[in-house]
This record gives sequence, C-alpha cells and structure tokens, in this order.
Amino acid sequence: MDRSIIRTDALTKSFGEVQAVKSVDLAVEEGTVFGLLGPNGAGKTTTIRILTTLLEPDAGSASVAGFDVVRDAVRLRPVIGLAGQFAAVDENLTGLENLEMVGRLYHLPRAEARKRAEEVLERFELADAAHRTAKTYSGGMRRRLDVGASLVGRPRVLFMDEPTTGLDPRSRLVLWELIRDLQQQGTTLLLCTQYLEEADHLCDRIAVIDLGTVIAEGTSTELKDKIGGEVLELHVPASHLSDAVEHLRGLGSGEPTADQETRLIRVPVGSEGPTVLLETVRRLDAAGIPIEDIALHRPTLDDVFLSLTGHAAEIALLEEEAASEPEQGKKKRRRKER
Repeated sequence: MDRSIIRTDALTKSFGEVQAVKSVDLAVEEGTVFGLLGPNGAGKTTTIRILTTLLEPDAGSASVAGFDVVRDAVRLRPVIGLAGQFAAVDENLTGLENLEMVGRLYHLPRAEARKRAEEVLERFELADAAHRTAKTYSGGMRRRLDVGASLVGRPRVLFMDEPTTGLDPRSRLVLWELIRDLQQQGTTLLLCTQYLEEADHLCDRIAVIDLGTVIAEGTSTELKDKIGGEVLELHVPASHLSDAVEHLRGLGSGEPTADQETRLIRVPVGSEGPTVLLETVRRLDAAGIPIEDIALHRPTLDDVFLSLTGHAAEIALLEEEAASEPEQGKKKRRRKER
C-alpha cells in the first residue's frame, strides 16, 4: 500500500536554457521528515516551489496530500505550509498582526486567527514583542516570525526551505524541537537545509539532488555507508593543494577531493585507515609538501556530498531568481486565488 503523501514523477522545469529540475522522482511517506539536500543551484528550491504551487512544471507530475499541484492548486494550498528561505513579513505590521493576517488568509474566524497567532508567538518566544512592528525586530526574530507564520494554518504538510538560516543556535534548537513535535502530531515535513547536521538529526530519509537530478536517496546511515569505512582529512598550504591531490591518487577506496577555500583534502579510506594515513605522510614528505594537520574520522553527510557531487554543500540560493516571478507578485497572486 502506497503511503506517500508527497509524490513526484519525472518532474521537470527549465528557465530559458537552464534546466533546473530534470525528471525528479520523489516519494515521501506521511508523518515523516524528508530531507532534500544538494549544493548551490541543485534544483531544491525550484522543486519546493513546484510542490507548493508557486511554479508550474514543464513536464511530469506532482501531488501533495492527494491533490495535483497544478489541477488542484487552490484546494491544496489550505492544507500546506511554507517557510521560505527569506523572511516574508510585512515590516509595518506588528508580529501579532502579521500572524493574524496569515490566519485570515486561511479563512479562519477572527478570534481563532488571533488565538493561533498568540500561541505561535509564545512558542517562538516572541510574545513580548507581539505588539511591536516587525521592522523593529532583529534578523533572527523576523526569521522566527516567518517560520511561525507557516504554522498558523496547522498544515498537514509543511515545506521548510532553509528554515534555520539566520537563526542563532538557541533559536535553531527551538525549531528542531518544534519539528520533532510536529512530526509526532502527524505533520509531514519536507526539509531543505544547508546544515548537514540538521538533516542528520531530523530527517527519516534524505534525497541528494545535484544539477536538477536526484543522485542518491536513503537514510542518513545508508548514505554514509555508500562511502564505507573512515575518511582521511588533511590540510596543506594553498600553494601545494593541487600537487598533494595528485600524489594521493590511488590511495584508499576512492579519489581524493579538495576544497580550494578551506585547503581541506578528503580521502575515503575504507578499512585501511592507519595504512593510508602512514602512506599519505610518506608520500607528501617525499614530495616536500608540508602537512598542517591530518586525522581519520567516520564518514559524515558532508563526506557524502563530496563523494556524490565532487564539492561540499553550500548555502542554497534561489536558483532561478532572475527568471522567476517576483516574490511580492507571487504573494498577491496567492491571496487573490484564495
């Protein structure tokens, strides 16, 4: 029996000559937290925009909670919530007024809209600032208000695109706790995040997307097992980075990768960790390449990214910002269609 509450089949979307999403297939079970991870420009935000009816696909199909995202867009919107990458609040309204407005857009009675707004403000520790205009809020406070707005309608499915961007560590932990609470209450969450630790802690399953295509899917443990064994990490001076990578080719269980910015070289070593470590030191010493530090560790999701995509995870940007409809225009259109 299919328990998928979110499903895409061969989902495709282009912006001019740029194909942002290429035949993406996803199946998300009800009541789970599903992570959508990938480097900058991978197609994650475009996928979420299609699933939340902000964009129409060029080909393929998608359904959420039994509603087709194109044919049933108007009926779908009341059962989903979206916390986007950037705070989308009205600066001239108070925190309470912002959330009440969202409640009214969900067609809640005025009293119920206020009640839910007050509950959200309390949960996000914004009750003391409820009657202050949003323009007086700090960046972190605005982010919390924006995430809170996505919960006023008590959505059955919640899409969170980089929800903890701009939050301080304490607020991030509060949001993590809220995500777990929502899941326990039966909410399905699709989480797009730049923080690999976040996905590791929260997500039941993870899809890695790169260049618009899903290149791997599984639990965090399953994805780490794709690398296998330990990973050797070392730093060398920037002037020796390329030479060091060349000298380390053929060692371990996979090809070495290097991050130009951090000067970090990673080598998957399988079960041969100590042997590869000694051989690395020997080779680089013979080549006159100084090692600043070196260590072995178990694979992380960052290692999965490097192994699958060849580069580290980066902050997700709006891939098609210049090509897509302006955010304000989308908000007005959604309100009108409600």
